[in-house]
Amino acid sequence: MSQSKDIPRKVQDPADRFAARLGPAREERERIQVLLSDPATAKNHRRYSQLGRDYSRLDKLVSIYDRYLAIKAELEDNRQMLEGGEDDPEFQELIRSEMAKLEEDITRVEENLEEALIPPDERDDKNIIIEIRAGTGGEEAALFVLDLFRMYSKYAENKGLKIESMNTNPAAHGGLKEVVFGVVGEAVYRAFKHESGVHRVQRVPETESQGRIHTSAATVAVLPEVEEVDVQIDPHDLRIDRFCSSGPGGQSVNTTYSAIRITHIPSGIVVSCQDEKSQHKNKASALKVLRARLHQMMQAEQDAELSRQRKDQIKSGDRSDKIRTYNYPQNRVTDHRIGLSLHRLESVMAGDLDELVTKLNEWDREQKLNSESE
Repeated sequence: MSQSKDIPRKVQDPADRFAARLGPAREERERIQVLLSDPATAKNHRRYSQLGRDYSRLDKLVSIYDRYLAIKAELEDNRQMLEGGEDDPEFQELIRSEMAKLEEDITRVEENLEEALIPPDERDDKNIIIEIRAGTGGEEAALFVLDLFRMYSKYAENKGLKIESMNTNPAAHGGLKEVVFGVVGEAVYRAFKHESGVHRVQRVPETESQGRIHTSAATVAVLPEVEEVDVQIDPHDLRIDRFCSSGPGGQSVNTTYSAIRITHIPSGIVVSCQDEKSQHKNKASALKVLRARLHQMMQAEQDAELSRQRKDQIKSGDRSDKIRTYNYPQNRVTDHRIGLSLHRLESVMAGDLDELVTKLNEWDREQKLNSESE
């Protein structure tokens, strides 16, 4: 019986791969250049800005590719000179030295090209809406929600970002059952996009008399803000209820009907906002959250379809994934996606998330590079 062997996958030459992808990029850059020079395009500021960003990215790509082709041509010229039979040893050594330098240059340019070929995440510069909800763990989970909210608020403050409260649902004995808030500023989604998922905390609750460690959880959802033109909502699909804002235990803290609950009937999504004293502001906030959730739903459907077509997919940070553990007895924070443990829990909970965010963005870039090279 013959033994089966793994057949090695044919590795595509980088030059062929770049040629296949950069040819269309050059054509697309020229097409966009024509559109940008059209006065009709300039009248649509949103489209003009998007086309400008697309052109800048493609122009950078083509410039790197032109440099790559120039180095390859120079390498080939030197190779032909070596094969030409020149007997001068000093000349041959000079050519070999030059070729070694060109080989280093082309390796570096190939890496730059691979990275530049990764499609940019157009959501990176968007403002966001963060929803944190208590999971398993009862009162301790509600306290953990409050801790996470404070952690993200401090992190945002450290980066010069603005927090906008939208909805707060206090728990009866402290903590929060749920909190929804916006974060506004520069490159906000890029800073928070890997926080979506289940966060787990392990610690001894204050009410625990025997010192036993309890495990609780909270879910975090990070939603990029969506423009009205991106998600169209039919007013007839909405049921809007007005009620008094409530505090711990359901007690009314506002005698006016300023709180808003919007139900999107086709999807069943329900959004409540009560943190503003103005009914109109609460309604605007609720609609903003609703658009973000609807957009996330549509994006999830597209991602699911894409994942069926790809052999290996990048983890999306779905809310069902346990992404991070905060272990108080060990003074440890562990991100399970990248296997990183930091033994400085106190500083992390005080908003020092820079190392985690940097490592997660590097991991995300590596995942995309591997996906693009297949």
